[in-house]
Amino acid sequence: MASAVTSINDIKVLKLAEVHAKPSKSMMSYGTAGFRGKANELDHIFFRMGLLAVLRSKCKKAVIGVMVTASHNPEEDNGVKLIDPHGEMLQQEWEVYATKLANVGNDEIIKELNNIVKLENISLEEQATIFTARDTRPSSIALSQAVKDGIAALGGTSKDFGLMTTPQLHYVTCMFNCGETDASEESYYTHFADAFKSLVKEKSDSSIVTVDCANGVGAPKLQKLYEHIGGSIDLVVHNNAEVGNGKLNENCGADYVKIQQQAPVGLNMEPYHRYCSFDGDADRLVYYTLDSDCNFILLDGDKIASLFAHHIQELLADAKLEAKLGVVQTAYANGSSTNFLKDKLKVEVACVKTGVKHLHHKAQDFDIGIYFEANGHGTVTVKESWRKLLASKTTQTNEDEANAAKRLQTFLSVINEAVGDAMSDMLAVEAILHAKDWGVREWSALYTELPNRQMKVKVADRTVIETTDAETRTVKPSGLQDGIDSLVAQYVNGRSFVRPSGTEDVVRVYAESDTQENANSLADKVSSLVYDLAGGTGEKPKCS
Repeated sequence: MASAVTSINDIKVLKLAEVHAKPSKSMMSYGTAGFRGKANELDHIFFRMGLLAVLRSKCKKAVIGVMVTASHNPEEDNGVKLIDPHGEMLQQEWEVYATKLANVGNDEIIKELNNIVKLENISLEEQATIFTARDTRPSSIALSQAVKDGIAALGGTSKDFGLMTTPQLHYVTCMFNCGETDASEESYYTHFADAFKSLVKEKSDSSIVTVDCANGVGAPKLQKLYEHIGGSIDLVVHNNAEVGNGKLNENCGADYVKIQQQAPVGLNMEPYHRYCSFDGDADRLVYYTLDSDCNFILLDGDKIASLFAHHIQELLADAKLEAKLGVVQTAYANGSSTNFLKDKLKVEVACVKTGVKHLHHKAQDFDIGIYFEANGHGTVTVKESWRKLLASKTTQTNEDEANAAKRLQTFLSVINEAVGDAMSDMLAVEAILHAKDWGVREWSALYTELPNRQMKVKVADRTVIETTDAETRTVKPSGLQDGIDSLVAQYVNGRSFVRPSGTEDVVRVYAESDTQENANSLADKVSSLVYDLAGGTGEKPKCS
């Protein structure tokens, strides 16, 4: 099998590997969202991920997606990730292959490819088809070409969808592999718009949403979706680089709003109007508004998950349907949201490590699994066996129960089950608010968040931090967890944890308490402790 690779592909691979040469000292690892870094340092990574995508396609005998984006990162960054056949993240075992292939010397590429072929027993006679897409970064066109060069070098076929949101490529890849050979960007709009219009037949006076698109690909794609929705809702697009001069993710977007807890640049807010923000590739969503005293109110991933759980639970009750309903969170989830889900809704809550791949996997343990990171990245998964049960309930003779089952079935169709999707999640939120005749005031009142603060501490080597219990506690360095516990005990409703970043040498700090002043103070003290015990560099961070 290895000889087949050498005889058929080695000359072309090696020739193009020289064109996309690896810098001698470059070392990177495949993280939760693939590879990310400064765009001018990544050309060889993109070429090699094109090679890997071909082997993955041959191995799975299915179409694989390759997305070129760095999501919420600054515009000068870029990144690449592979999408598996059903729209899910790349299988974790293959992340290891990706990291090895990215880091070997140019003269070792063939050997590494052969190793993968042998370990996975890949038939090289299989066809390979790769769907590619990119975001709006200036570097994305050239880096997409590097991916396509890698695909061509191993004899694969690429179909380039051009500009797309990340969730759109996940959706199209999944639908094609599920038998919809005409899966396209247009079919994406048609599917989600039709489901939404079935739930929201006419807009109410309050159905106006201002959407900050982070000057990213979400702006033109949201406008296309809006054309398909018709008169069901009014959308106002803000931070659209096509009609302004704003920079991607700069002082705008979901990550900015979540971390800074303030409106994006250029947005003049009005009390209780609905605002939401996407990130650069439109897979994160957060809502926000002002109260009557012009205090900023954030409705993040925790609030979205709670709204979904509340609505789904009501529809299950109306339809007289039993389902194992669960919500998956990370340690970043606000303590009040966890208490609301457990104590008020009586919903099972699971906590997993940070990273969508961990949440998605755990959500599939439930008949209906809702997962959201606090940053607004999340979706709902449904077991196929339970989906069939739901479909059978829509034909029951009891009209009220059948109608409730139909509403739940349609609501689940509004959600992009393959991955977190800012556009489809926004439609789901709006459908629920319409059904309940709620605004953001009523939604926000589900529970009151504990004030919190996030910080990051620059360190010489983030690997000195080791964690356990879904990253809620540290085991190294010695004394750090005892110090955190001692500090937390000094604050009412205090909670704090630290974890190493997956992409840079920083340690992320989270703290919450009964007041914003106390949350800031706790975050400061924990950050200072991390700085002292974990080899902090530069100036000590301080938020208060």
